[in-house]
Amino acid sequence: MLFELWKHPRPAAPVFRRDGQVVVASHRLAREVLADRERFSAANALDAVVPVPAGALRELASHRFRLPATLANNDTATHGPIRERFGEVFAPARVAALRPWLAGLARRTVAVAAHRLRAGEDVDLDAAVSSEIPLAALARLLDFEASATAEVKRFSRAALELFWGDPSPARQRELAEAVGPFHAMLRGWAAVSGGAAGDVREAYGEDAATAALFFLLVAGQETTSQFLTLLLHRLVEEPALLAHEPALIVEEGLRLLPPITSWRRVALQDTEIGDVPVAAGDSVLVWLAAAGADEGVAACPAHLVPGQRGSRRHLAFGAGAHRCLGSQLSRLEAEVVVAELAPLLPRCTVVAAPVSDPNLSFRMPSPLVVRLRD
Repeated sequence: MLFELWKHPRPAAPVFRRDGQVVVASHRLAREVLADRERFSAANALDAVVPVPAGALRELASHRFRLPATLANNDTATHGPIRERFGEVFAPARVAALRPWLAGLARRTVAVAAHRLRAGEDVDLDAAVSSEIPLAALARLLDFEASATAEVKRFSRAALELFWGDPSPARQRELAEAVGPFHAMLRGWAAVSGGAAGDVREAYGEDAATAALFFLLVAGQETTSQFLTLLLHRLVEEPALLAHEPALIVEEGLRLLPPITSWRRVALQDTEIGDVPVAAGDSVLVWLAAAGADEGVAACPAHLVPGQRGSRRHLAFGAGAHRCLGSQLSRLEAEVVVAELAPLLPRCTVVAAPVSDPNLSFRMPSPLVVRLRD
């Protein structure tokens, strides 16, 4: 099934059809699709994979839920100006200036987890570390209050399952009951906020500002949280990796454990990808996880070797006009967390490994529970 494509061995074919989608596994062809806005559009990027039934739609509508094209799914003339305004939020200098604060936050967060471990507790590193730091950093950059981490995580995980997961109709209604009210809260914040959100509101309306915040709040912290949990699991199981610099570990992790495993495009015209014919209107699934392990991308493409040639040639952040705005922030967060946890992880053992729910684009790992070795 496409929902668990990333769990299966890499196929021999660089492009193939499955479940009504054209799947692109080749690194070269994946980059080509993502960068070519003449042949492929991002308009379907946020469409629900499983059609949302009437009951769930009514629940969303009762909270004025709307997702007009703003960022990830926007191939109109408004994309450039909206992206440019939010790009200022994630400017390299602003992100770099966060490092001392971020290091302090990570140090305090890890110290609390270490204290609990020394007291003999089992600790969920996903909840204790991975979920806390990316959300706090995003809140600081966007200048909003994010004290209720558990509430934000419940909303963001619900959104990822509703739009990219494989929920039943009854589950879709439950998810809509979580997503709708939080979207309404975001609308209220968008209506009065300044900065980038305020500028987008003034230029394109409240719906656009709310939709942009919705996507940034989900993608801007959930992807890094999930990546951290998967990477920390790998480091507990293979502590020898910690002999390398955190930045090198993170880059290799992004190549082989990208938090977004695939992303969609829709063909704008009859064309070909490789030697596979593609009709206008076909959905194209760019398999980012496979592209990172493609032959020729790295010296040892199937193995996590920090610092190896080609580590940075991955597509974990996409490519082209829709490349992830928060790539530098995500790297920084992961580097700081790995550096602060490096002395502790070799002393830990896994009690419960993260298991991923079926999802077309996100890994959605369950908790990573560890304890100190005896």
